[in-house]
Amino acid sequence: MVSLASRPLASSSVPADDEAALVEQARTDRAAFGELYRRHVGAVHGYAYRLTGSATQAEDLTSLAFERALRFLPTYRWQPGGIRPWLMRIVANEANGWFRQQARQQRPATQRAMRVLSDDGSAGSAEDVLGLDSGADQVALRAALASLPDHAREVIGLRYLAGLDADDAAVALGCTKAALAVRLHRALGALRRALAAVSEEDR
Repeated sequence: MVSLASRPLASSSVPADDEAALVEQARTDRAAFGELYRRHVGAVHGYAYRLTGSATQAEDLTSLAFERALRFLPTYRWQPGGIRPWLMRIVANEANGWFRQQARQQRPATQRAMRVLSDDGSAGSAEDVLGLDSGADQVALRAALASLPDHAREVIGLRYLAGLDADDAAVALGCTKAALAVRLHRALGALRRALAAVSEEDR
């Protein structure tokens, strides 16, 4: 993983709650970037793990995400939701290749995993919408997620696995909240169909 966590922030001129100023400083100051890393590495790693279910892959995705962030920070445009949605989108993009590989492998599924999905996708947490309370459910859902197009997997992951609210998920995807709702509705429909297909194969 990117080894910035132990590096002190060179300047104390940036208030702890002024992330916009910290991001601006981090464009040219590696120590400031280290502070951004410390603030967000836990959330980024948590998202990567919930997305993949693999500790090793989560470490790799987290490292890649911060390496990309460091490289492209000079061109990043500040958004009201802060830098976290941007970091989560990087993770989602980096995960696409891994998911395409996983989609080619057979995975077990359960009927219960399909039933946890609400009809309209209105539930507000990953546990409610994606049923992540048991290992069997997680395996089935990751198998179904792996079979989805990248855009469908990204909107579900950013909204329900990355811990982003609707506003920040929309920022991460570069769309309005209304467009997010439409995309999410379609993606959840695709996920339900994928779960049904995988469950049928396992009978």
